[in-house]
Amino acid sequence: MKDETRKNLIDIIQAAEEIDKFVCGMDFKAYQINTVVKRAVERDFEIIGEALNRIKYTDNELLGSVSEHHRIIGFRNILIHGYDIVDESIVWQAVTKHLPILVGEVKEILGA
Repeated sequence: MKDETRKNLIDIIQAAEEIDKFVCGMDFKAYQINTVVKRAVERDFEIIGEALNRIKYTDNELLGSVSEHHRIIGFRNILIHGYDIVDESIVWQAVTKHLPILVGEVKEILGA
């Protein structure tokens, strides 16, 4: 595995761990009213999407091991460019349902 790819995979894990810390003990209602946490979570999802996008150019074959990578990169684009239309419930669903799957896949790729 290329060093740049490994770095991007580690960035994904670190951003996911931060998201977990930010939302620890929260339910959706608590998330909705905490603007600081929402912005922090969105920023970490931007990092995750950008890291996957970079892997696309350094190791596209490996990217096939990440389910929904196209959707994750698209989600990053929405967060950055469509900041005014971000649906909090979709972000929360990404946190609670999709992020654990991504973390498992990335850890498997890293051999962790």
